[in-house]
Amino acid sequence: MASFDLVSRIDEMELQNALKNTEKMILGRYDFKGSDANAEHKEKEGIIEIRAEDEMKVKAVLDILQTNMGKRGIGVRGMKVSEIENSGLKSKKLTLTLTSGFDKDSQKLMNRLIKESGFKGKTQYMDEKYRCESKSIDDLQVLYQFLRTHKDMNLELRMENMKR
Repeated sequence: MASFDLVSRIDEMELQNALKNTEKMILGRYDFKGSDANAEHKEKEGIIEIRAEDEMKVKAVLDILQTNMGKRGIGVRGMKVSEIENSGLKSKKLTLTLTSGFDKDSQKLMNRLIKESGFKGKTQYMDEKYRCESKSIDDLQVLYQFLRTHKDMNLELRMENMKR
């Protein structure tokens, strides 16, 4: 019986690489010369703070960061973006909250979407992941693509531990 695990987790190493690439791009851009614009990851809180002098620069740093995350295979579905707010005398701040794992609402959504897809197999939630089993590996791949591309899915899903 074929199976795989669905997890909602951001690869920390790839996130660090995306942040370093963002920092390099900020240093190299002409419109950021002499600016204190940066993107800082606070691991314990699970957030990324973007700081700059004005809203335009904050939005530009966000765009650069999201582009670098996309190049690294980190989806932006699992991020919640806050409003731009004042942070001190001459700076603005934007907070990105990184979500990982399945809370109660996302578990209900996953169960509803799996039933909606017509999946012929077995699914089970265990330890921050969904184990999906089926006789056909093709059914598993169809389910994975359905869940990843569904418009209601607000989590970044990854496949792990694929077994035939």
